[in-house]
Amino acid sequence: MNVLIVLTSHDELGNTGKKTGFWLEEFAAPYYALRDAGAQITLASPKGGQPPLDPKSSDPSAQTEATRRFDADAAARAELSNTKRLADVDANDYDAVFYPGGHGPLWDLAEDPLSIALIEKTLAAGKPVAAVCHAPGVLRHVKGADGRPLVAGKKVTGFSNSEEAAVELTDVVPFLVEDMLKANGGNYSKAADWAAHVATDGLLITGQNPASSEPVAEALLAQLRGK
Repeated sequence: MNVLIVLTSHDELGNTGKKTGFWLEEFAAPYYALRDAGAQITLASPKGGQPPLDPKSSDPSAQTEATRRFDADAAARAELSNTKRLADVDANDYDAVFYPGGHGPLWDLAEDPLSIALIEKTLAAGKPVAAVCHAPGVLRHVKGADGRPLVAGKKVTGFSNSEEAAVELTDVVPFLVEDMLKANGGNYSKAADWAAHVATDGLLITGQNPASSEPVAEALLAQLRGK
């Protein structure tokens, strides 16, 4: 199993002067779930190199077994510091693609033509794509084979409007994930705020929030093992 994990390169939280990036739990938990299952993992980002980490995801309150394992894993940290440039990635080389969240993807990956093409090619080849929390925002401009928005008519989830309000960033983000998925015709569902929730529709797997990151990875592994 060759799995590509695509991380954000964007580190500015709108015009707040604060930093953002990827959310550590949403990378670390899937990374180890996939790696421990025998997957070969490649990391990529739009700019390559070290992707920015959302500093809030390093807060003690946000730590999990997976994040503590990552912090102690020098080899994994070195791998993360040297991600491939998205321009150098060939979708044909991978069996699946995974997108961790954090607010960063809303600014860069959601609008990145290379990321959009990667998702479209992966799905067209019959291979799964998974995204968690804010990362379903990367589906914003992705089209299906019929030319309609990819998520139209599909079961999807992602960071909810109420969760965005709880972190007080409703007026900072470029768009709300829940609103975008609904506007593009997705059959959006959610659990209670911060509770794990995964939506699977064919080859598309989405998760609602950080608690959903490992369940999304397990759903992706189930698809890969089923092939």
